[in-house]
Amino acid sequence: MKTEQDEDAAQEESSPVSADPQQEPVSTYFEEKVPIPEDDVTKLFSFRKLWAFTGPGFLMSIAYLDPGNIESDLQSGAIAGFKLLWVLLVATIIGLLLQRLAARLGVVTGMHLAEVCNRHYPTVPRIILWLMVELAIIGSDMQEVIGCAIAFNLLSVGRIPLWAGVLITIFDTFVFLFLDKYGRQRVCDVSLCSGCLQYVRVAPDQVEVLKGMFVPYCSGCGAAQLEQAVGIVGAVIMPHNIYLHSALVKSRDINRGNKKEVKEANKYYFIESSIALFISFLINVFVVAVFAEAFYGKTNMEVGQKCNESGSPHSDLFPANNQTLEVDIYKGGVVLGCFFGPAALYIWAVGILAAGQSSTMTGTYSGQFVMEGFLNLRWSRFARVLLTRSIAILPTLLVAVFEDVQHLTGMNDFLNVLQSMQLPFALIPILTFTSLTSLMNDFANGLMWKISGGLLILGVCAINIYFVVVYVFALNNTILYVFSAILSFAYLSFILYLMWHCLIALGVSCLDFRGSVRYPPAVLVDEQPELDS
Repeated sequence: MKTEQDEDAAQEESSPVSADPQQEPVSTYFEEKVPIPEDDVTKLFSFRKLWAFTGPGFLMSIAYLDPGNIESDLQSGAIAGFKLLWVLLVATIIGLLLQRLAARLGVVTGMHLAEVCNRHYPTVPRIILWLMVELAIIGSDMQEVIGCAIAFNLLSVGRIPLWAGVLITIFDTFVFLFLDKYGRQRVCDVSLCSGCLQYVRVAPDQVEVLKGMFVPYCSGCGAAQLEQAVGIVGAVIMPHNIYLHSALVKSRDINRGNKKEVKEANKYYFIESSIALFISFLINVFVVAVFAEAFYGKTNMEVGQKCNESGSPHSDLFPANNQTLEVDIYKGGVVLGCFFGPAALYIWAVGILAAGQSSTMTGTYSGQFVMEGFLNLRWSRFARVLLTRSIAILPTLLVAVFEDVQHLTGMNDFLNVLQSMQLPFALIPILTFTSLTSLMNDFANGLMWKISGGLLILGVCAINIYFVVVYVFALNNTILYVFSAILSFAYLSFILYLMWHCLIALGVSCLDFRGSVRYPPAVLVDEQPELDS
């Protein structure tokens, strides 16, 4: 016989989490959602349920292993040794906390971040926000495609030029997208195996690895190491990944009208994301440690002599001077081949190819979700894949045709700066909307999450702004200074606008002059006929 407390508990579990939970925005993805098995409700943990929720976090984590991240890792190891591994650890933890907010938004509301922005921001700010996020996706996509093209160039010993590698990458990404389950899993496995093989082959000092990971100190570090630390944070935490993760969690069949199911989904998604990011963190550590052990403190002359001795055809890459070695993805593979034999170069190239292929798919997915959410598009899946894949083709091909494969580091730095500048346009909205009780109900951020999240986002944005300022001043061009100042004014004005909305959502109601900012419960669109996918 049920007691009054049991009836109250049952009523609480079945109470709606958000307005009209049965209606969700129609998407060209997730036509068939993955069912969640029913286990004993008294069990605190179920491997069957964890397996059912496994997928979105691992797909999201691929973006933590894109060629831009790999290049940042190898430069960190070559410039600072093991001393910045703790920065990589902290950046990954921060990334996990932000991904938790993204997944929570998608699970509770049934909408991803772009859809929520579409419903809550006025038209002009919404369009500007969409353009900023698209810029970040294009920048990331260019890095990924160029990374694949470099891998093809290394594997073919220079026979496949950069532009041809770009075309091959564009074609095979379409193939993988239509065979996405197979392609996604296999390329991740290859990337992990490649990192492990390089790590075992070089055999870094394990004590130094652990010391660099858990001792937050950088003895003897200067401006170059500081800039590299900032670059690590900018490379790891990417804006489009927040939008992507909030969409991927919609792929599971969750009754959002049942509070217990929503809470359970949040728990398993967080566990899955933690495992996925731990694996991606290990691969990043492998790359940093390999270049720290083998090439930290090396000069161009030392490397050039070693390449001459090994008979490498690429010894002309390294001038005969005593300047500290500077490496990128291309030179990194060459250096590995000079010191550890051709096998090391090919293992490196295969790993870069796998990382680039998998991350190009996440970039394409991100572009589709962002376009669908911000513009409320109802296109077929193929049409949207074709459009979002094509957006980055022209600039990438132009770079591939007019830029030498041996001199791409400058472009990669520029793209990292571009993505760093777009970071506030994901972090501020995600904190804003996950703090709204009218949207998240009982799952809205508590006081500690609001304070810590706000400080965290301010810190990350400050670090990335520093990175941008250092990059601009290094250009040493007055015209670019003036142009950057004009853009900075517009850029900071829009960020202040988003922060104003965010502070009101966090509870600073005195900033809501004349009551002009209102965040009503989400109004979900009615179902519309699905186009042919």
